[in-house]
Amino acid sequence: MAAVRELAERYWQGEVDNAQMHPLRVLCTEGEEIVDGVLFYKGIASANTIDTGDGLVMLDTGAERDTGPLHAAVRRWRAEAPLASAVYSHHHVDHVFGVGPFEAEARERRWPAPRVYAQAHVRRNFDRYRKTLGSNRAINMRQFEILVPRYQWPAEFRYPDVEYHDRLTFRQGELTFELHAARGETEDCTWTWVAERKILAPGDLVIWATPNAGNPQKVQRYCGEWAAALRQMAALGAELLVPGHGLPIFGAARIAEALSDTAALLESLEAQTLALMNEGATLDRVIHEVRVPAGLLEKPFLKPVYDDPQFIVRNIWRLYGGWWDGEPDTLLPAPRAEQARAWVELAGGLTPVLKRARALLAAGDARLACHLVEFAVLAEPGSAEAHDLRRAVYTARSREQASTMGRNILNHAALASEQGRRDLAGPG
Repeated sequence: MAAVRELAERYWQGEVDNAQMHPLRVLCTEGEEIVDGVLFYKGIASANTIDTGDGLVMLDTGAERDTGPLHAAVRRWRAEAPLASAVYSHHHVDHVFGVGPFEAEARERRWPAPRVYAQAHVRRNFDRYRKTLGSNRAINMRQFEILVPRYQWPAEFRYPDVEYHDRLTFRQGELTFELHAARGETEDCTWTWVAERKILAPGDLVIWATPNAGNPQKVQRYCGEWAAALRQMAALGAELLVPGHGLPIFGAARIAEALSDTAALLESLEAQTLALMNEGATLDRVIHEVRVPAGLLEKPFLKPVYDDPQFIVRNIWRLYGGWWDGEPDTLLPAPRAEQARAWVELAGGLTPVLKRARALLAAGDARLACHLVEFAVLAEPGSAEAHDLRRAVYTARSREQASTMGRNILNHAALASEQGRRDLAGPG
């Protein structure tokens, strides 16, 4: 019990400051009882099992590769207690695969099968995944730098047994589980409150990082509604918070602080974005003028180690303003490769474009160099010189990023140019 609690204390105090050792990366696949009757398991995501006195209830169930280790951890902890129920906090694949071994066990031992609870839109998001297997393969290869040629997105899912829309309460043993729907990282979020134990399971509404409310390749996020759910949770007086990613938070005051500060971050980004949109500003203005309130990104539970605040602003724009960025030339654009060839021709050919990009890179402006070198490769995709510089530029730009998402997507471009391509996840 002491190990996870002591590690959580170190992170809360800011004693571990290296982004590579952020709680998102911490593993606890052996499982650990963090308070009486609660087993904390941390693989890619968290899966928390509660002993109700009459069966187990699991809040999130892990990724495909967690199925065996999670089952083994639970059985080391409670060898004879059947899994009565599981709750999906949302449809993402790192949270929904761990029920299988418990179902097989229930059949063998003639126990009642576990029931899976989820918000009603989980079903249609599983269906969406099955329609977009190739797209999800590509976007996750970029986001997580997956370079395994045979990597595939999952095609089969364990659908929920009990679905609800706004709120559902079920009783198991000595405990009551209150399920609350929210829209945040997904449209199908569930956060769970166990009042008798003052346990709060927010799923990915809390991840020990800047909220994953931007994510440039994935479907809509809901910043304002996310903040509203956090405010609702903050009022409960929870004494143990088990997040979707990262370490538990112990103590009512710290939990309220984490929830309230995260809500404040999201509320500020949305308010600033809407204020500029209401002035008629273009997206270019919005993403470069919105600022995170001072001090919030320094909080140990809000560091931008996964998502980037600028990505969040873009998602707010998309929710309220649609896909167009407000620039007239981008409404019905010429193909990008044609644009690139025209600009490179105006610059006097490939050589001066590459020379200027090298100078920008040498001066420390990898951001602007990215635009020039990308047009160079689009204009002359067979140029080894252009690809070599593109690799160097995107490698440098990647190293400037605090967020895993930004870093990986940019580095994916660098790795692609090593092979003379623009993208390793698609035909380019």
